[in-house]
Amino acid sequence: MNETRLAPANVNANTFGKIGFYTVDGAVDAQPLFLGSVPIAGGTHNVLYVATEAGSVYAFDADTGTVLWRVTTLPTGEVPSDDHGCNQTTPTIGITSTPVIDRTRGPNGTMYVVAMSKDTGGAYHQRLHALDIATGAELFNGPAEITASYPGTGSGSVNGVVPFTPGQYIERASLLLLNGVVYTAWSSHCDALPYTGWVISYNADTLKQAGVLNVTPNGEMGGIWMSGAGLASDGTSVYFLDGNGTFDPTTNAQDMPNKGDFGNGFLKVSPTPTLHVADYFEPSDTVAQSNADLDLGSGGVLLLPDLKDINGNVRHLAVGGGKTRALFIVNRDSMGNFDSNGDHIYQELFSTIFGPMFSAPAFYNNTVYVGPAGDHLKAIPVVNAVFATTASSQSSQTWSFPGLAPVISANGNTNGIVWGVENGTAIGILHAYDAGNLATELYNSNQSGTRDQFGSNKFISPMIANGKVYVGTKTGVAVFGPR
Repeated sequence: MNETRLAPANVNANTFGKIGFYTVDGAVDAQPLFLGSVPIAGGTHNVLYVATEAGSVYAFDADTGTVLWRVTTLPTGEVPSDDHGCNQTTPTIGITSTPVIDRTRGPNGTMYVVAMSKDTGGAYHQRLHALDIATGAELFNGPAEITASYPGTGSGSVNGVVPFTPGQYIERASLLLLNGVVYTAWSSHCDALPYTGWVISYNADTLKQAGVLNVTPNGEMGGIWMSGAGLASDGTSVYFLDGNGTFDPTTNAQDMPNKGDFGNGFLKVSPTPTLHVADYFEPSDTVAQSNADLDLGSGGVLLLPDLKDINGNVRHLAVGGGKTRALFIVNRDSMGNFDSNGDHIYQELFSTIFGPMFSAPAFYNNTVYVGPAGDHLKAIPVVNAVFATTASSQSSQTWSFPGLAPVISANGNTNGIVWGVENGTAIGILHAYDAGNLATELYNSNQSGTRDQFGSNKFISPMIANGKVYVGTKTGVAVFGPR
């Protein structure tokens, strides 16, 4: 919302395009991160941080491409994990989820990263690293080995305890840093059992485990994928969608599932007094959806700013959607719970989008943007805290799997641009649309022949900062800007 260099007037094939490529040692599945004016080695740099599936983290000078530092998260003798026979993250798994940075922690600021590896004995490891943003050095006596257990009789349990088995899981959803705690969320390798749904949190200052929650402790599955989108927060609670898995349709006096299984849900998690599901929404046909692999958890969650309804009441809303070609809007203060006879939810849109969601929505100028697979990029107005049922504008193009993950750049309420990366073929395509009218495509990276082309990568969100657009690929980061 503070992008002063890029505007609809100057984003076109004549004045904008690919200006660089920063090569790295593996696939860039995590979104690159940008920090301005970072003191490094006696100088001050705008820095692009890039994490790879080879387990490396790079700090590039964001303007020149010079490598300022590079570290590996692999201990001596270890290698990145194999892909466990799953084509979702392949051929190796190192750092998959988007890290999170806190400029106030540690001597110079801290970047939190989850990395997976395999040792010489064949054992798998998941570790949380805290890296100094100026040097890449490990902080807080890190890394912390991620281990956990939870009471339950669910998938993989032994004697009433469900173990977190590192090799069975991948950290796909972006990390969340909230009130001094780093939250991780876990999914599986192509639904390979045994697995359940986990949220595991760590103290940001000590890397000591702060909380453990299993959302399907007496069932199976319920992984937290969201196609890489982040755990969301309103400053107090954590919100996410989880995947197909066990839900207990019999609820207790508090309207919670009687065995604590929340598969295929829209969940609100509170960290106090311990991590627990504080509220939730489940579609009335949630069990049938899970059985058909039509899970909510393929898409991400967007929390909207406070909105006033027609009566002047402030509404706290969140929106998300998955494979059922529907958008679910919940009231975060009362999400709707479960009723097999019908949904009790703030608003449902069943005919607004016509494809499954594999991304999180974006929000700008009272408009929600979505890019479902098999559908157009769409702008959905929100007026008096109510979503329109039809789009106010849409792209002329439709998107094959996995759709388009919309990212907004703007200068306050002006010069709004919706960016997204089209994947699914050998060539990725960066698109830019006028946020006020998606029928106006400002630019795409195929307009100038091979000049701006780059290799494809799945589930990538472009990162826009300081007049440039950074796009992760299988071999590095493509850099776009004014030419």
